Formats: sequence, structure tokens, C-alpha cells
Amino acid sequence: MSAENRLTSIVSYPERGTGGNNRYRGNCSPKLIEDLIGFFRPAEICDYMCGSGTTQDAAHSMGIISHCYDLHSGFDLINCEIPERPEFVFWHPPYWDLITYSDVMYKASEVQSKYGYDPRQFDLSRIPKWEDFVRVMNYAMMKQFCALERGGRMAVLVGDIKKKGQLYSMLFELIKPGTLENVIIKAQHNCFSNQTQYSGHFIPILHEYLLIIKKDASLVYPILMTEPVQKDIRDMNGATWRDVVAAVLETCQSPVSLAYIYEQVEPYTKARKNQWWKEKVRQTLQCSPQLFVNTGRGMWALNRSA
Repeated sequence: MSAENRLTSIVSYPERGTGGNNRYRGNCSPKLIEDLIGFFRPAEICDYMCGSGTTQDAAHSMGIISHCYDLHSGFDLINCEIPERPEFVFWHPPYWDLITYSDVMYKASEVQSKYGYDPRQFDLSRIPKWEDFVRVMNYAMMKQFCALERGGRMAVLVGDIKKKGQLYSMLFELIKPGTLENVIIKAQHNCFSNQTQYSGHFIPILHEYLLIIKKDASLVYPILMTEPVQKDIRDMNGATWRDVVAAVLETCQSPVSLAYIYEQVEPYTKARKNQWWKEKVRQTLQCSPQLFVNTGRGMWALNRSA
């Protein structure tokens, strides 16, 4: 089967194939890059975090030119100028600190001696805070996208990280400039998480995401981004009066007065937008006996067994 027919919305490579160093942790199958080359038919491909050289080997096997760089070989994507005006970029950034690269996968002292800088200070896998990692990741994303020629594409391979029960998703927090053409699910094989027994409700992560992004214009293009914010339910458009009253009572360990509920609602958007908000609170309490319990003398509680 030809490479261009193999690329679908779900891809899987149980056999890694030949290219790169399979001992270099975190690298992907060269078959994925070969399939991308076979499908999109670029004349050249660039990789600015090339790791063990998988992209270079895949390009060679497909008979096209590659331009590949990495922090360990004298190129810092964050601070160096991108030399090319790329037609096609493959980018597989570190999955935060899941795998540490500088001074683990290669010696920092050798890079320092050869290129005059300590790679550990520029290594994305050594950024301790998730928020800082996302900021630098998105800067690198925009830098590569801006360097693309018009009509050029980026193929970006990202994943999810689970730490202490919390999910950190590169897919959702990665900035997405230009036209998002496809999101491809890539199955992972021989995963550490699939070979480990976990307690609780841990769901092993056995896939990655490959985003195909196109630069359709030179100067102006859409940008899709996410920004985590804290929002009060009492200020939310989609929250009903039932939701708001239940949320207020949910914070109380014992029955509270109607006056207390008024106090908890009055300063917020839900009340400010309704002249008859007190009436709405009372109506909500009285019309939902399965959820709200009148304990007597104007005292109310949430029916926690509902």
C-alpha cells in the first residue's frame, strides 16, 4: 500500500521502522514522517528539534532534502534565527518534563565545549512549571509558523501528560495559527504506562496527536488559543437559577437562611441582570423539592442524596 493511502485520521506503527536512534527516548517512528512526505509531497522538510535525526533519515529514504537542527548540535530554536523559509516543518517538542533531554540523552558539557552554551538553560524539558512550558512552547510554535512560506505546512506531534492525578494537555494549550487542516490520532506502542499497574482511576495514555496546520496567507491569519481562567458560576451565562442556588448550598455544611442565600447571590451578574432575583431564588427553592430541603423557619439545605 502506498504511503499516501496510509495516512488517515488514525495511524499506528507497531513496527518502528528504520531511522533515527530507537534508544533516544521519545522519538517517533520514521514511518510517520515518511507517510507525511508521501502524502503532502514537499520538496524539502525542516525539523528544528530533530532529536536523534529521525526526520533526516525519513527524508533521505523518501528522496527529498531535509534541514534538521537541535539544541545538542548548536541550534536553539528559541533564540536562533530560522535559516530557511520552510515549505514543510515537522515538529515534535518535548512532552514537558516527561523525558529530560539535555545532560541525559546527551552530554551538556560536550555542547558547551563545542558550541559555547549550556543547553540545559534552553531545554524545554527542564522547565519546572507547566505554565512556563506552555508559554515557551507557544513561542516556538509561532516562530516556526511565521517562518513558513505562504502555503506551507506544519505537522506538530504532541501528547498529554498525567501528573499526580492531573491531566496536562499539549493539544488544548498549544497555540494554533493559520488553518487547522487535520488532527490525526497516533497510537503509541510499548508505552511505559501500558506496562504498569496503577491504583485508583488512572487511564493509561496510549495515543498522541498530530496537528496539520497550513499557512494560507502571508500577513494576516486566524489564531486559535486557549487561556485558563477562573470563573464564578454566579457570573456565567449558561448557569440556571437552580445551578446557582445549588452551588451556594453545596458550600454549606448545615442549613442556612434565605437571607444568607441572598447575600451570596446579590453581588453577582445573575442577580444584577434580573430585577426580581429574590423572587427567582425563592421560586427555585420551592419548585425543586427533590434538590432543596426546607428544614423549617426559613432554613434551607441541599438534598445531597438527590
